[in-house]
Amino acid sequence: MDASTVTSKGQVTIPKEVRRALGIRQGSRIAFTTKNGKAELRVLHRAPETVVSGHGMLDARGKHMPADFDVASLLAPKLTPKRGGKR
Repeated sequence: MDASTVTSKGQVTIPKEVRRALGIRQGSRIAFTTKNGKAELRVLHRAPETVVSGHGMLDARGKHMPADFDVASLLAPKLTPKRGGKR
């Protein structure tokens, strides 16, 4: 059994194992009731999971670029004088 300390504002920290077991995340709604001198906590609404990364969520339209693509290759090529030509 984990114990938490009540702050001056009446707040407590729900232990990580309890939050995981009940699916409590930031934005979840919970309710408290008392019965026979004991407090009960009930999850009213579980907040959706937060997305850690958006990688791969959008489908690119157009040509796909290889992972080793060099942006500098898009720059206009430098004009070099032709060798052996007359001026």
